[in-house]
Amino acid sequence: MACRQCASELDRPGDFCLVCRTANADTAVLDLDRDRARVVALHDDEVVSDRTVTTTPESGELEGTELRNFAGLVADELHRKRPEEVYATGDRDVLSAVRAQAHYQFYRVEGDDPVAAVVDRRGEPALETVDKPPIEKLGGSHSTLIGNRDGRLAVETVAAHPHVKKLIPGPIDAGGSGSRSGVRAKATRADEHGNVRLLIRDGSSVQENRIVTTAGDRETGERIRDDIDQALREEGLQDD
Repeated sequence: MACRQCASELDRPGDFCLVCRTANADTAVLDLDRDRARVVALHDDEVVSDRTVTTTPESGELEGTELRNFAGLVADELHRKRPEEVYATGDRDVLSAVRAQAHYQFYRVEGDDPVAAVVDRRGEPALETVDKPPIEKLGGSHSTLIGNRDGRLAVETVAAHPHVKKLIPGPIDAGGSGSRSGVRAKATRADEHGNVRLLIRDGSSVQENRIVTTAGDRETGERIRDDIDQALREEGLQDD
């Protein structure tokens, strides 16, 4: 395949052109299993690359190294393409390992055909992104967060989402029922304006934090809520 801009030959279809510094793919879709990963690159909703990376899962002391190496191969495919957006579905452990090495914001996609689902989603109006550090998105009069380190991790994970404008910590209710599962966090169903709330539980204490998103309706807000919950699961802050 040749670069769409300068016609230089690319090592692999959809690769970023190192001659004229032009991207030949704008979106990547990852379909991840524990032993194989399908990496599909799109440009203007057309598939320009479809590559499968495989591994032989190990156990015991070798498992961590094998998983990191597998994730590194997937991350290398993303780096070669340098897409603007990355969508992913599949095995959570593989997804977490890839995210740790790829440094992209991943968007969750569902369905039997994730590539078709991404193309359908891209036909919808684009959401505004908020390019601010998580700390600058925190606001409100309640500065106390429950859950200590894990509670702050939950808040920072949510605030890091590109479609979150602001996260406003709320008051703490200490009258709930006790829990032995440690700090748990979950986003509530989106309201008619696309905004959600982050519930953080720590033992008998519950804190409800308001999340202002760039969505304008409930349906779009639900997509953001799903992304937020997926990120919280990957941080170990939600039960399966």
